[in-house]
Amino acid sequence: MSAGVRGAHYPSSVGLADGEIERVRAGTDIVAIISERTALKRAGTRWSGLCPFHTERSPSFSVNAADGIYYCFGCHAKGDAITFVRETQHLDFIEAVEYLAGRAGMELQHDEGSGAARQQRKQFLDVMERAVAWYHQQLLETPEAGAARNYLRSRGYDGETVRQFKLGWAPDDWDSLCRALDLSPKDLEGTGLGFVNKRGRKQDALRARIIFPIFDSSGHAIAVGGRVMPPQPGGPPVSEAKYKNSPETPIYSKRRTLYALNWAKAEVVKKSEIVVCEGYTDVIAFFRAGIPRAVATCGTALSEDHFRTMRNFANRIVLAYDGDSAGQNAAASVYQWEQQFDAEVAVASFPQGMDPAELAQKDPEALRLALEQAEPFLQFRLRRVMDAGKFDTPENRARVAQAAVAVIAEHPSDLVRDQYLQEVADKCRVEIDALRPKVVAARRSGPLREESRDAVTTPKAPEQAPDFMAYRPGVEALRRLLRDPELIGGRLTSAMFLDSIQRSAFEALESGELLVRVIDDLERRGEEWPAMLLTMLSVEDTSVSNLTPSAEESALDELVAQLLRNAGQEGLNDINRQIRDGSITAESGLSVIRDVRHRLDLLGGPQQIEIEEDLRLWLASLEEPLA
Repeated sequence: MSAGVRGAHYPSSVGLADGEIERVRAGTDIVAIISERTALKRAGTRWSGLCPFHTERSPSFSVNAADGIYYCFGCHAKGDAITFVRETQHLDFIEAVEYLAGRAGMELQHDEGSGAARQQRKQFLDVMERAVAWYHQQLLETPEAGAARNYLRSRGYDGETVRQFKLGWAPDDWDSLCRALDLSPKDLEGTGLGFVNKRGRKQDALRARIIFPIFDSSGHAIAVGGRVMPPQPGGPPVSEAKYKNSPETPIYSKRRTLYALNWAKAEVVKKSEIVVCEGYTDVIAFFRAGIPRAVATCGTALSEDHFRTMRNFANRIVLAYDGDSAGQNAAASVYQWEQQFDAEVAVASFPQGMDPAELAQKDPEALRLALEQAEPFLQFRLRRVMDAGKFDTPENRARVAQAAVAVIAEHPSDLVRDQYLQEVADKCRVEIDALRPKVVAARRSGPLREESRDAVTTPKAPEQAPDFMAYRPGVEALRRLLRDPELIGGRLTSAMFLDSIQRSAFEALESGELLVRVIDDLERRGEEWPAMLLTMLSVEDTSVSNLTPSAEESALDELVAQLLRNAGQEGLNDINRQIRDGSITAESGLSVIRDVRHRLDLLGGPQQIEIEEDLRLWLASLEEPLA
């Protein structure tokens, strides 16, 4: 088993013959590729080193050479060799494949239909346009979307706003969009609107979500983002990711797309200023506040491609993130882009704990004022350091000065650095001549990796990641499945995984595909957390256990028994609920409960293998069939 990465598995849409991408992956030494950016050392069965995507002192970056996958436990960067080349060299997918093929001395075979790429793109754009219109109609007209309409009203969205941004609703059904538009498997894959599930049925990618269509700068619909409905008062918390976005497709590149640029570009050109937000709702908030020049990246960090696109429309770029996010941007990259594109980057500050959407709803005037008072990027970062410091003792002032020097040293201009140093010297009561050598030393020794690397894009860490490692038996089962699928694979079923993310990961592995392909397919369907879980487990050291074969077998038996006991108890709880609500009679329900409990008690004994099969069949009978 093995697996993919963002943008790694593309079909004939890139004009390559079947199997060419896998051939390039197989012919690429991922350790050699990554070693050109950071030093790697063997650690058991894996390789580790300092992450090339963020600054760190202790290695948190791990590489699985056998499956061709990397993962950073610090910044969560992950992928395969193709992804690594894309991120570090700022190439698109096909360019990265061609680069790796050239290194390996391979001649890529193109399919006969590559000349029809333009027509295929038009087909996918037409499908996406129809889908956006259908989602929009669902929100405006269907009774099922009533709760979504009420929620949008509570956020201050009136009919005009909904129509302007063509907001929509994805029904809580498995294949409503597929059936309504009669989409083919090729249409689903080429647009990211759905996929063919493991039962061979077409399935929508989004369900029970408010839809935010994403358009290119010319106004063509190219992708969609879906927001889950908030939990009902007193109801259970929502376990799904808040936002689920389209994967990369032949018509959609996240690193080149800015949400709402199609609506904002006229005002951006007029004002020569563009406002960059973190999400769709923040952008809409700016428009509603009378500032229609806001855009947002689509689930990724700000990249050079985004910067290049924005600079084509305006020379002033204002980051309208919350305070923490604004300060965490890749500072050296921002400064480099300022120089490279002759642009000015500023940061708008908002009240503690408030994002633009919240501020626009409570005080639109304060939002406009925050934009007017936006300060240069370095000034913003330095102010945060100074505001957090203490100046009551010489020792505290020295600490503040040292922290300020580290921030100032990142800027490439000595003239700019010197002016900010003067402010720090005055505030901290030190001579500026005492600070200048420290800046020189800081720039000579780091921490800027960009001085020795080509300003790689810093991946954005996942926000509010669910704790998919909490259910330990499920994690251990997946770990063993990756290590030795033949030993444990036949003893597991999806119903034995109580954590939904672990279950999705297991179901994906059941395909038997290479792990890199499995992970890629998950990400293309928007299932980022199962993909991340498998990536994390794949880069762990899998050195041989010190247990004897007998002890290893006993440990495996106990793991399977524990999974069945836990899943069995959940099943019994469900039987009890059905008895209480009258779905089944008490007599039949209690009979099942007695039988299952008896079998659970036999786990760990000489009949365990036979008992396992009985319990797996019973658990499977409880699973609702896919609609």
